[in-house]
Amino acid sequence: IITALAKLAEYRDPETGAHLLRLKKYSELICRFLAETDKYREIVTEAFTKDLVRSTPLHDIGKVGITDAILKKPGRLTEEEFEIMKTHAAIGGDTLRAVYENYPSQNFIKCGMDIAYSHHEKWNGSGYPHGLKGEAIPLPARILALVDVYDALTCRRVYKPAYPREKTNRIIAEGQGVHFDPDIVSAFLTNEAEFYKIAEEYADLI
Repeated sequence: IITALAKLAEYRDPETGAHLLRLKKYSELICRFLAETDKYREIVTEAFTKDLVRSTPLHDIGKVGITDAILKKPGRLTEEEFEIMKTHAAIGGDTLRAVYENYPSQNFIKCGMDIAYSHHEKWNGSGYPHGLKGEAIPLPARILALVDVYDALTCRRVYKPAYPREKTNRIIAEGQGVHFDPDIVSAFLTNEAEFYKIAEEYADLI
């Protein structure tokens, strides 16, 4: 049922299936790096990594609650439209919370709930929907926040071209301690060549 829900969101969202595959691979790459550090060794376990990779397709399921006029608009959203679009985080989180409350033994659903709610939160507290700050943002969501932005920057959209490698890296680096968890940015910068390889290997065929 969870897989079907994720597929339903994928069909309505103009993003591609390759986008979800890349997010899985980027997330696993970050986890593998963090698991070797003293700070995260006991947190980013094999089980943590498996749950995160498994739940990444759930991050935007709340978009099923957004009207097509906004979700599939061929251009930038107005301020009012963007406020409506932002509600997808709470819709997705609330949906998965209802599932998790009935199946609390399913850790990947809890992980999916965390990323659905919080992958648009920012390290400095300026994100949405709850304005969480720093480590108050669940770690899975802090990882998704970076890899989702990286994928958006490196892919063409109706309102922008794909950014060059150097510009993408600069934007991510400038977001360290502002948009992104400094530790996650460090993990990205250390593994940037692998990120780029994944982006090239699994690029959208459009």
